[in-house]
Amino acid sequence: MSAQASRATQLVAELEDLAKRVGIQVRREKLLREVGYRARSGWCMMREQDLIIMDRALNPSEQLEVLASALRQRDLESLYLSPAARRLLVNEPN
Repeated sequence: MSAQASRATQLVAELEDLAKRVGIQVRREKLLREVGYRARSGWCMMREQDLIIMDRALNPSEQLEVLASALRQRDLESLYLSPAARRLLVNEPN
């Protein structure tokens, strides 16, 4: 695994942990792709539960974008995040 892929995997794990800390369940699913039907990864609410549903086929950088997109909507100022994760959530370039 390259250093960049390893770093992305670590950030994915950190953002998944952050999601859990703010009450969002992260689920990895095999999203179906059929003619006329295109399921996408992202945040949703089901039975009063915040969820981030992520396609298992996504690579780490795509997973980061799904997680960051959902978490940017939350107030995270009081929570500890690594500098790299904080930059990702405020759209700063790495």
